[in-house]
Amino acid sequence: MTGTVIRTGWAPDQESQGVLTNDQGVLTNDVVITGFGAITPVGNDRESTWQALLAGQSGVAPISAFDSSELGVHIAAEVKGFDPSQVLTGKRLRRSARFTHLAVAAAREAALDAGIIPPEADRPRDERDKVEPVEGIDPHRVGVVINAACAGFDTIEHATRQVLGDVGGRVSPYFVSSSLTNMPACEVAIDLGAHGPVTASALACASGVYAFLEARRLILAGEADVVVCGGTDAAITPVMFHGLQTMGALSKYDGDPAKASRPFDAERDGFVFGEGAVVAVVESADHARRRGARVYASVAGGALTADAFHVSAPEPTGSFAAHSITNALRSGGVKPDEVDYVCAHGTSTKANDRTETAALHQAYGEAAGKLAISSPKSMVGHLIGAAGALGALVSVLAIRDQIVPPTINLDTADPECDLDYVPNQARRMPVGVTATNAFGFGGQNCVAVFSAPE
Repeated sequence: MTGTVIRTGWAPDQESQGVLTNDQGVLTNDVVITGFGAITPVGNDRESTWQALLAGQSGVAPISAFDSSELGVHIAAEVKGFDPSQVLTGKRLRRSARFTHLAVAAAREAALDAGIIPPEADRPRDERDKVEPVEGIDPHRVGVVINAACAGFDTIEHATRQVLGDVGGRVSPYFVSSSLTNMPACEVAIDLGAHGPVTASALACASGVYAFLEARRLILAGEADVVVCGGTDAAITPVMFHGLQTMGALSKYDGDPAKASRPFDAERDGFVFGEGAVVAVVESADHARRRGARVYASVAGGALTADAFHVSAPEPTGSFAAHSITNALRSGGVKPDEVDYVCAHGTSTKANDRTETAALHQAYGEAAGKLAISSPKSMVGHLIGAAGALGALVSVLAIRDQIVPPTINLDTADPECDLDYVPNQARRMPVGVTATNAFGFGGQNCVAVFSAPE
Protein backbone atom coordinates (compact mmCIF):
# COMPACT_ATOMS: atom_id res chain seq x y z
CA MET A 1 0.00 0.00 0.00
CA THR A 2 1.43 3.38 -0.85
CA GLY A 3 -0.93 5.39 1.31
CA THR A 4 -0.65 5.93 5.04
CA VAL A 5 -2.77 3.24 6.63
CA ILE A 6 -3.29 1.46 9.87
CA ARG A 7 -3.02 -2.28 9.35
CA THR A 8 -6.01 -4.17 10.62
CA GLY A 9 -7.07 -7.79 10.67
CA TRP A 10 -5.24 -10.67 12.20
CA ALA A 11 -2.53 -9.01 14.25
CA PRO A 12 -3.68 -8.18 17.79
CA ASP A 13 -0.02 -7.76 18.68
CA GLN A 14 0.43 -5.42 15.74
CA GLU A 15 2.56 -2.92 17.61
CA SER A 16 5.09 -5.64 18.42
CA GLN A 17 5.42 -6.41 14.70
CA GLY A 18 7.29 -3.13 14.13
CA VAL A 19 5.51 0.04 13.03
CA LEU A 20 6.45 3.51 11.92
CA THR A 21 4.72 6.81 12.56
CA ASN A 22 4.32 9.32 9.77
CA ASP A 23 4.53 13.09 10.07
CA GLN A 24 0.94 13.23 11.30
CA GLY A 25 1.56 10.64 14.00
CA VAL A 26 -0.50 7.95 12.24
CA LEU A 27 0.77 4.39 12.48
CA THR A 28 2.06 2.91 9.24
CA ASN A 29 4.13 -0.15 8.48
CA ASP A 30 4.11 0.40 4.73
CA VAL A 31 7.27 -0.67 2.95
CA VAL A 32 7.08 -0.54 -0.83
CA ILE A 33 8.97 -1.82 -3.87
CA THR A 34 9.98 0.85 -6.39
CA GLY A 35 12.46 -0.99 -8.62
CA PHE A 36 13.40 -4.45 -9.90
CA GLY A 37 16.27 -5.97 -11.84
CA ALA A 38 16.91 -9.52 -12.98
CA ILE A 39 19.44 -11.75 -14.72
CA THR A 40 17.94 -15.22 -15.20
CA PRO A 41 18.11 -18.27 -17.48
CA VAL A 42 15.23 -16.85 -19.56
CA GLY A 43 16.21 -13.17 -19.72
CA ASN A 44 18.96 -10.72 -18.89
CA ASP A 45 16.65 -8.07 -17.55
CA ARG A 46 13.39 -7.72 -15.65
CA GLU A 47 10.90 -7.46 -18.48
CA SER A 48 12.37 -10.12 -20.78
CA THR A 49 12.40 -12.53 -17.83
CA TRP A 50 8.78 -11.74 -17.02
CA GLN A 51 7.55 -12.09 -20.59
CA ALA A 52 9.37 -15.40 -21.00
CA LEU A 53 7.77 -16.73 -17.81
CA LEU A 54 4.31 -15.67 -18.97
CA ALA A 55 4.94 -17.41 -22.29
CA GLY A 56 6.01 -20.61 -20.54
CA GLN A 57 9.50 -20.54 -22.02
CA SER A 58 12.14 -22.78 -20.47
CA GLY A 59 15.75 -21.79 -19.84
CA VAL A 60 16.90 -25.37 -19.24
CA ALA A 61 19.48 -26.67 -21.72
CA PRO A 62 22.57 -28.90 -21.93
CA ILE A 63 25.35 -27.75 -19.60
CA SER A 64 27.87 -25.46 -21.30
CA ALA A 65 29.87 -24.38 -18.23
CA PHE A 66 31.81 -27.65 -18.00
CA ASP A 67 32.10 -31.12 -19.52
CA SER A 68 29.34 -33.18 -17.91
CA SER A 69 30.09 -36.41 -19.78
CA GLU A 70 31.20 -38.18 -16.59
CA LEU A 71 27.96 -37.27 -14.85
CA GLY A 72 24.52 -38.81 -15.05
CA VAL A 73 23.10 -35.27 -15.24
CA HIS A 74 23.73 -33.14 -18.32
CA ILE A 75 21.30 -30.22 -18.05
CA ALA A 76 21.15 -26.94 -16.15
CA ALA A 77 19.43 -23.57 -16.27
CA GLU A 78 22.30 -21.26 -17.17
CA VAL A 79 22.25 -17.50 -17.72
CA LYS A 80 22.91 -16.95 -21.41
CA GLY A 81 24.69 -14.14 -23.24
CA PHE A 82 25.62 -12.19 -20.12
CA ASP A 83 28.83 -10.17 -20.50
CA PRO A 84 30.03 -8.83 -17.13
CA SER A 85 32.45 -6.45 -18.87
CA GLN A 86 29.38 -4.46 -19.93
CA VAL A 87 28.81 -3.77 -16.23
CA LEU A 88 32.24 -3.76 -14.57
CA THR A 89 35.78 -3.15 -15.82
CA GLY A 90 39.33 -3.22 -14.49
CA LYS A 91 40.01 -4.52 -11.00
CA ARG A 92 36.32 -4.47 -10.09
CA LEU A 93 35.73 -7.11 -12.75
CA ARG A 94 38.83 -9.20 -11.98
CA ARG A 95 38.40 -9.24 -8.21
CA SER A 96 34.81 -10.47 -8.21
CA ALA A 97 33.12 -13.80 -8.90
CA ARG A 98 30.22 -14.60 -11.20
CA PHE A 99 27.59 -14.44 -8.47
CA THR A 100 28.74 -10.89 -7.76
CA HIS A 101 28.72 -9.90 -11.44
CA LEU A 102 25.12 -11.07 -11.72
CA ALA A 103 24.11 -9.26 -8.53
CA VAL A 104 25.68 -5.96 -9.54
CA ALA A 105 23.98 -6.09 -12.95
CA ALA A 106 20.57 -6.84 -11.43
CA ALA A 107 21.00 -4.25 -8.68
CA ARG A 108 21.99 -1.55 -11.14
CA GLU A 109 18.91 -2.29 -13.25
CA ALA A 110 16.75 -2.10 -10.11
CA ALA A 111 18.33 1.18 -9.01
CA LEU A 112 17.82 2.72 -12.44
CA ASP A 113 14.25 1.44 -12.50
CA ALA A 114 13.58 3.02 -9.11
CA GLY A 115 15.30 6.25 -10.09
CA ILE A 116 17.74 6.33 -7.18
CA ILE A 117 20.78 6.72 -9.47
CA PRO A 118 20.98 8.83 -12.63
CA PRO A 119 20.44 7.23 -16.08
CA GLU A 120 24.03 7.97 -17.08
CA ALA A 121 25.20 5.55 -14.36
CA ASP A 122 24.31 2.67 -16.69
CA ARG A 123 27.81 2.10 -18.05
CA PRO A 124 30.79 -0.21 -17.42
CA ARG A 125 32.53 1.11 -14.30
CA ASP A 126 35.84 0.49 -12.58
CA GLU A 127 36.80 1.28 -9.00
CA ARG A 128 37.61 4.91 -9.82
CA ASP A 129 34.24 5.57 -11.41
CA LYS A 130 31.98 6.69 -8.57
CA VAL A 131 28.24 7.21 -8.74
CA GLU A 132 26.30 9.76 -6.74
CA PRO A 133 22.64 9.04 -5.95
CA VAL A 134 20.08 11.41 -7.44
CA GLU A 135 18.93 14.47 -5.54
CA GLY A 136 16.68 13.54 -2.65
CA ILE A 137 18.43 10.22 -1.92
CA ASP A 138 20.67 10.34 1.15
CA PRO A 139 23.41 7.72 0.55
CA HIS A 140 23.83 7.32 4.31
CA ARG A 141 20.21 6.13 4.44
CA VAL A 142 20.55 3.58 1.61
CA GLY A 143 21.20 -0.01 2.70
CA VAL A 144 21.98 -3.21 0.81
CA VAL A 145 20.87 -6.78 1.55
CA ILE A 146 22.04 -9.27 -1.08
CA ASN A 147 21.85 -12.89 0.04
CA ALA A 148 23.42 -16.02 -1.43
CA ALA A 149 23.52 -19.71 -0.62
CA CYS A 150 26.45 -21.14 -2.58
CA ALA A 151 28.49 -17.90 -2.63
CA GLY A 152 31.74 -18.08 -4.64
CA PHE A 153 31.63 -21.85 -5.07
CA ASP A 154 33.09 -21.61 -8.58
CA THR A 155 36.11 -19.59 -7.42
CA ILE A 156 36.73 -21.98 -4.54
CA GLU A 157 36.63 -24.97 -6.86
CA HIS A 158 38.94 -23.34 -9.39
CA ALA A 159 41.48 -22.25 -6.76
CA THR A 160 41.49 -25.73 -5.24
CA ARG A 161 42.29 -27.22 -8.65
CA GLN A 162 45.12 -24.69 -9.04
CA VAL A 163 46.63 -25.69 -5.70
CA LEU A 164 46.37 -29.38 -6.61
CA GLY A 165 48.00 -28.74 -9.97
CA ASP A 166 44.99 -29.78 -12.05
CA VAL A 167 44.94 -26.44 -13.83
CA GLY A 168 47.66 -23.90 -14.47
CA GLY A 169 48.18 -20.48 -12.94
CA ARG A 170 48.53 -19.21 -9.40
CA VAL A 171 45.73 -18.59 -6.97
CA SER A 172 44.36 -15.09 -7.48
CA PRO A 173 45.07 -12.50 -4.78
CA TYR A 174 41.35 -11.78 -5.01
CA PHE A 175 40.36 -15.40 -4.39
CA VAL A 176 39.44 -15.08 -0.72
CA SER A 177 37.51 -11.83 -1.00
CA SER A 178 35.74 -12.82 -4.21
CA SER A 179 34.34 -16.02 -2.72
CA LEU A 180 32.87 -14.54 0.47
CA THR A 181 29.08 -14.53 0.85
CA ASN A 182 28.94 -10.79 1.57
CA MET A 183 30.83 -9.72 -1.56
CA PRO A 184 27.78 -9.16 -3.80
CA ALA A 185 26.25 -6.89 -1.15
CA CYS A 186 29.51 -4.99 -0.72
CA GLU A 187 30.12 -4.61 -4.46
CA VAL A 188 26.53 -3.43 -4.94
CA ALA A 189 27.09 -0.85 -2.19
CA ILE A 190 30.26 0.31 -3.96
CA ASP A 191 28.46 0.40 -7.30
CA LEU A 192 25.55 2.48 -5.99
CA GLY A 193 27.42 4.59 -3.44
CA ALA A 194 25.28 3.22 -0.60
CA HIS A 195 26.63 3.99 2.89
CA GLY A 196 23.80 2.62 5.02
CA PRO A 197 23.61 -0.88 6.54
CA VAL A 198 25.06 -3.55 4.24
CA THR A 199 24.49 -7.19 5.07
CA ALA A 200 24.23 -10.69 3.65
CA SER A 201 22.66 -13.86 4.97
CA ALA A 202 22.82 -17.47 3.82
CA LEU A 203 19.57 -19.38 4.27
CA ALA A 204 20.08 -21.91 1.50
CA CYS A 205 17.10 -21.80 -0.86
CA ALA A 206 15.24 -19.34 1.40
CA SER A 207 17.96 -16.69 1.07
CA GLY A 208 16.29 -14.62 -1.65
CA VAL A 209 12.97 -14.21 0.16
CA TYR A 210 14.65 -13.45 3.47
CA ALA A 211 16.36 -10.45 1.85
CA PHE A 212 12.94 -8.78 1.57
CA LEU A 213 12.16 -9.50 5.22
CA GLU A 214 15.49 -8.09 6.34
CA ALA A 215 15.06 -5.01 4.15
CA ARG A 216 11.62 -4.43 5.63
CA ARG A 217 12.99 -4.74 9.16
CA LEU A 218 15.80 -2.26 8.49
CA ILE A 219 13.28 0.27 7.22
CA LEU A 220 10.78 -0.31 10.03
CA ALA A 221 13.59 -0.03 12.56
CA GLY A 222 14.47 3.38 11.15
CA GLU A 223 17.97 2.34 10.05
CA ALA A 224 17.40 3.08 6.36
CA ASP A 225 14.99 4.84 4.03
CA VAL A 226 15.91 2.71 1.02
CA VAL A 227 17.27 -0.86 0.86
CA VAL A 228 18.50 -2.60 -2.27
CA CYS A 229 17.71 -6.26 -1.65
CA GLY A 230 17.61 -9.63 -3.34
CA GLY A 231 19.47 -12.85 -4.00
CA THR A 232 22.16 -14.24 -6.26
CA ASP A 233 24.01 -17.49 -6.95
CA ALA A 234 26.18 -18.98 -9.70
CA ALA A 235 27.55 -22.42 -8.87
CA ILE A 236 27.15 -24.56 -11.98
CA THR A 237 30.39 -26.50 -11.45
CA PRO A 238 31.56 -30.13 -11.58
CA VAL A 239 31.89 -30.55 -7.83
CA MET A 240 28.47 -29.05 -7.12
CA PHE A 241 26.83 -31.36 -9.66
CA HIS A 242 28.70 -34.44 -8.44
CA GLY A 243 27.52 -33.67 -4.91
CA LEU A 244 23.89 -33.05 -5.84
CA GLN A 245 23.82 -36.09 -8.08
CA THR A 246 25.10 -38.26 -5.23
CA MET A 247 22.31 -36.88 -3.06
CA GLY A 248 19.80 -37.86 -5.71
CA ALA A 249 18.42 -34.31 -5.81
CA LEU A 250 18.84 -33.54 -9.52
CA SER A 251 16.56 -34.51 -12.37
CA LYS A 252 18.03 -37.22 -14.62
CA TYR A 253 15.53 -36.54 -17.40
CA ASP A 254 17.19 -37.47 -20.70
CA GLY A 255 14.61 -36.16 -23.15
CA ASP A 256 13.91 -32.57 -24.11
CA PRO A 257 15.72 -30.47 -21.44
CA ALA A 258 12.81 -28.01 -21.40
CA LYS A 259 10.59 -30.75 -19.96
CA ALA A 260 12.93 -31.80 -17.13
CA SER A 261 11.64 -29.50 -14.39
CA ARG A 262 8.12 -30.71 -13.55
CA PRO A 263 6.88 -29.29 -10.22
CA PHE A 264 3.80 -31.06 -8.85
CA ASP A 265 3.72 -33.47 -11.79
CA ALA A 266 3.48 -37.19 -11.03
CA GLU A 267 6.50 -37.89 -13.26
CA ARG A 268 8.89 -35.39 -11.64
CA ASP A 269 12.25 -36.83 -10.63
CA GLY A 270 14.26 -33.97 -9.11
CA PHE A 271 15.15 -30.33 -9.59
CA VAL A 272 17.19 -28.61 -12.27
CA PHE A 273 20.10 -26.54 -10.96
CA GLY A 274 20.22 -22.93 -12.13
CA GLU A 275 21.91 -19.58 -11.64
CA GLY A 276 20.90 -15.94 -11.66
CA ALA A 277 20.24 -12.81 -9.64
CA VAL A 278 17.11 -10.82 -8.83
CA VAL A 279 17.27 -7.54 -6.92
CA ALA A 280 14.66 -4.99 -5.83
CA VAL A 281 14.65 -1.48 -4.40
CA VAL A 282 12.54 -1.30 -1.25
CA GLU A 283 11.77 1.88 0.66
CA SER A 284 9.39 3.36 3.16
CA ALA A 285 6.11 4.45 1.62
CA ASP A 286 6.56 7.99 2.93
CA HIS A 287 10.01 8.24 1.37
CA ALA A 288 8.73 6.94 -1.96
CA ARG A 289 5.80 9.36 -1.88
CA ARG A 290 8.00 12.36 -1.07
CA ARG A 291 10.21 11.75 -4.08
CA GLY A 292 7.33 10.85 -6.40
CA ALA A 293 8.49 7.30 -7.04
CA ARG A 294 6.44 4.79 -9.02
CA VAL A 295 5.39 1.92 -6.69
CA TYR A 296 5.03 -1.72 -7.75
CA ALA A 297 3.64 -3.15 -4.52
CA SER A 298 3.87 -3.18 -0.75
CA VAL A 299 5.99 -5.66 1.20
CA ALA A 300 3.07 -6.31 3.52
CA GLY A 301 4.63 -8.93 5.80
CA GLY A 302 6.82 -11.96 6.15
CA ALA A 303 7.99 -14.67 8.50
CA LEU A 304 10.73 -17.23 9.06
CA THR A 305 10.47 -20.58 10.86
CA ALA A 306 12.59 -23.72 11.19
CA ASP A 307 11.69 -27.38 10.75
CA ALA A 308 14.51 -28.41 13.11
CA PHE A 309 14.17 -31.82 11.49
CA HIS A 310 16.85 -32.69 8.90
CA VAL A 311 19.73 -31.08 7.01
CA SER A 312 18.10 -31.50 3.61
CA ALA A 313 14.72 -33.24 3.80
CA PRO A 314 11.62 -31.19 4.66
CA GLU A 315 9.61 -32.13 7.74
CA PRO A 316 7.00 -34.37 6.04
CA THR A 317 3.82 -33.00 7.63
CA GLY A 318 4.60 -29.46 6.46
CA SER A 319 3.45 -28.06 9.80
CA PHE A 320 6.42 -25.75 10.32
CA ALA A 321 6.26 -24.48 6.76
CA ALA A 322 2.58 -23.84 7.43
CA HIS A 323 3.53 -21.82 10.51
CA SER A 324 5.74 -19.59 8.38
CA ILE A 325 2.83 -18.95 6.00
CA THR A 326 0.42 -18.22 8.86
CA ASN A 327 2.90 -15.94 10.62
CA ALA A 328 3.65 -14.07 7.39
CA LEU A 329 -0.03 -13.42 6.75
CA ARG A 330 -0.54 -12.33 10.34
CA SER A 331 2.39 -9.92 10.20
CA GLY A 332 0.77 -8.19 7.23
CA GLY A 333 -2.75 -8.22 8.64
CA VAL A 334 -3.83 -10.45 5.76
CA LYS A 335 -6.45 -13.20 6.04
CA PRO A 336 -6.02 -16.45 4.11
CA ASP A 337 -9.00 -15.79 1.87
CA GLU A 338 -7.54 -12.40 0.85
CA VAL A 339 -4.57 -13.98 -0.94
CA ASP A 340 -5.07 -14.36 -4.69
CA TYR A 341 -1.81 -15.96 -5.84
CA VAL A 342 1.07 -17.91 -4.30
CA CYS A 343 4.42 -18.19 -6.01
CA ALA A 344 5.34 -21.66 -4.79
CA HIS A 345 8.76 -22.99 -3.86
CA GLY A 346 7.84 -25.90 -6.15
CA THR A 347 11.24 -27.51 -6.69
CA SER A 348 10.10 -30.59 -8.67
CA THR A 349 11.28 -33.05 -6.03
CA LYS A 350 8.86 -35.64 -4.67
CA ALA A 351 9.27 -34.61 -1.04
CA ASN A 352 9.18 -30.82 -1.44
CA ASP A 353 6.12 -30.58 -3.64
CA ARG A 354 4.02 -32.86 -1.45
CA THR A 355 5.17 -31.14 1.74
CA GLU A 356 4.45 -27.70 0.31
CA THR A 357 0.98 -28.82 -0.75
CA ALA A 358 0.32 -30.08 2.78
CA ALA A 359 1.57 -26.78 4.23
CA LEU A 360 -0.68 -24.76 1.93
CA HIS A 361 -3.71 -26.81 2.99
CA GLN A 362 -2.90 -26.31 6.67
CA ALA A 363 -2.19 -22.59 6.46
CA TYR A 364 -4.95 -21.52 4.09
CA GLY A 365 -7.64 -23.99 5.11
CA GLU A 366 -10.71 -23.82 2.88
CA ALA A 367 -9.15 -20.89 1.01
CA ALA A 368 -6.38 -23.17 -0.31
CA GLY A 369 -8.70 -24.56 -2.96
CA LYS A 370 -9.34 -21.08 -4.35
CA LEU A 371 -5.68 -20.06 -4.65
CA ALA A 372 -3.86 -19.78 -7.95
CA ILE A 373 -0.39 -21.27 -7.37
CA SER A 374 2.53 -21.72 -9.73
CA SER A 375 6.23 -22.49 -9.75
CA PRO A 376 8.63 -20.53 -11.99
CA LYS A 377 11.22 -23.26 -11.31
CA SER A 378 9.43 -25.23 -14.02
CA MET A 379 11.01 -22.75 -16.44
CA VAL A 380 14.20 -21.43 -14.82
CA GLY A 381 15.16 -24.33 -12.61
CA HIS A 382 16.29 -23.71 -9.05
CA LEU A 383 18.26 -20.47 -8.75
CA ILE A 384 19.19 -21.39 -5.14
CA GLY A 385 20.03 -18.08 -3.39
CA ALA A 386 18.17 -16.12 -6.06
CA ALA A 387 15.13 -18.42 -6.24
CA GLY A 388 13.05 -16.63 -3.62
CA ALA A 389 13.91 -13.22 -5.05
CA LEU A 390 12.65 -14.40 -8.43
CA GLY A 391 9.50 -15.54 -6.62
CA ALA A 392 9.11 -12.02 -5.25
CA LEU A 393 9.51 -10.56 -8.75
CA VAL A 394 6.83 -12.92 -10.06
CA SER A 395 4.50 -12.12 -7.16
CA VAL A 396 4.86 -8.39 -7.62
CA LEU A 397 4.59 -8.28 -11.41
CA ALA A 398 1.51 -10.51 -11.17
CA ILE A 399 -0.06 -7.67 -9.18
CA ARG A 400 1.12 -5.08 -11.68
CA ASP A 401 -0.15 -6.90 -14.78
CA GLN A 402 -3.06 -8.89 -13.30
CA ILE A 403 -1.76 -12.15 -14.71
CA VAL A 404 0.04 -15.14 -13.21
CA PRO A 405 2.61 -17.34 -14.97
CA PRO A 406 2.07 -21.06 -15.38
CA THR A 407 3.69 -24.17 -14.01
CA ILE A 408 4.84 -25.76 -17.25
CA ASN A 409 5.28 -29.50 -17.75
CA LEU A 410 2.38 -30.16 -15.40
CA ASP A 411 0.74 -32.85 -17.51
CA THR A 412 -0.27 -35.47 -14.94
CA ALA A 413 -0.85 -34.03 -11.49
CA ASP A 414 0.46 -35.94 -8.48
CA PRO A 415 -2.70 -36.94 -6.53
CA GLU A 416 -0.99 -35.65 -3.38
CA CYS A 417 -0.50 -32.27 -5.04
CA ASP A 418 -4.19 -31.47 -5.37
CA LEU A 419 -4.31 -27.67 -5.57
CA ASP A 420 -4.61 -25.32 -8.55
CA TYR A 421 -1.05 -25.08 -9.82
CA VAL A 422 -1.96 -23.11 -13.01
CA PRO A 423 -0.86 -25.82 -15.44
CA ASN A 424 0.94 -24.89 -18.66
CA GLN A 425 -0.80 -21.59 -19.52
CA ALA A 426 -0.58 -18.16 -17.91
CA ARG A 427 -3.84 -16.97 -16.39
CA ARG A 428 -5.36 -13.50 -16.42
CA MET A 429 -7.13 -12.86 -13.14
CA PRO A 430 -7.59 -10.18 -10.46
CA VAL A 431 -4.45 -10.13 -8.30
CA GLY A 432 -4.31 -7.87 -5.24
CA VAL A 433 -2.43 -9.89 -2.60
CA THR A 434 0.28 -12.47 -3.24
CA ALA A 435 2.67 -14.61 -1.22
CA THR A 436 6.04 -16.13 -2.04
CA ASN A 437 7.19 -19.39 -0.42
CA ALA A 438 10.81 -20.45 0.01
CA PHE A 439 11.89 -23.57 1.88
CA GLY A 440 15.63 -24.18 2.21
CA PHE A 441 18.02 -26.97 3.16
CA GLY A 442 18.27 -27.23 6.92
CA GLY A 443 14.54 -26.69 7.26
CA GLN A 444 14.48 -22.91 6.82
CA ASN A 445 10.99 -21.76 5.87
CA CYS A 446 10.53 -18.20 4.68
CA VAL A 447 7.42 -16.50 3.30
CA ALA A 448 6.85 -12.93 2.12
CA VAL A 449 3.50 -11.28 1.45
CA PHE A 450 2.95 -8.52 -1.12
CA SER A 451 -0.08 -6.33 -1.75
CA ALA A 452 -1.21 -3.90 -4.42
CA PRO A 453 -0.47 -0.19 -3.94
CA GLU A 454 -3.39 2.07 -3.09
